[in-house]
Amino acid sequence: MKILAIEFSSEQRSAAVLDGSRLLAEQTVSAGRNTEAIRLIESALTQAQTGRQDIECIAVGVGPGSYTGIRTAIAITQGWQIAAEVKVQSIDSLEALAFGQQAMGERGDITFAVDAARGEFYIAKFELEDEGIKTLEHTHLVKRREFEHLLNSESIITGPSLEKNFPAANDRYPAAKYVGIIASLRANFTEASELEPVYLRQLDFVKAPPLRDIPPLPAI
Repeated sequence: MKILAIEFSSEQRSAAVLDGSRLLAEQTVSAGRNTEAIRLIESALTQAQTGRQDIECIAVGVGPGSYTGIRTAIAITQGWQIAAEVKVQSIDSLEALAFGQQAMGERGDITFAVDAARGEFYIAKFELEDEGIKTLEHTHLVKRREFEHLLNSESIITGPSLEKNFPAANDRYPAAKYVGIIASLRANFTEASELEPVYLRQLDFVKAPPLRDIPPLPAI
């Protein structure tokens, strides 16, 4: 199955093309919001010598991370499915990051983190083994004090764009090729219209009341 994988949850954004779990091409840029998303995807397709019509599945990293980047990736996926009826899979970006670190030789219990702003951090913990990864703590939100406590403990903290403000952390970025590899091992497809970014805060908006029928003014 030909897979297009998209990972836009951090400043380092990437697109990859795979045939099953075999990587055909990957393109990565560090332009953040300035990333030309369609051009990046087209570059990966060209490198893989694969046409749009050959893509059978799109695997998209849904965060946590850059809300704008993830929304862009989801919008592209939704439009693609409408046009070509491809299969779709959503992949947790921290799981993809953990999978990538395991593939590069990291072992042991590692905490992965993403700055969620507002003094909060997304946290997930995995055990990286020779056979694969095991989830120890699913993605959840913690306050800055708890995050700093983790940094001061013996835990290894890894994630995108952390070192600038927290030198004890290690900067690592989720990659599209690992989003695609995880997708190749699963068959839990979804409708693109149901894709949502990982966002664990309670929404604080209030739904507007229905419009009222205002009777016309009486004639004078």
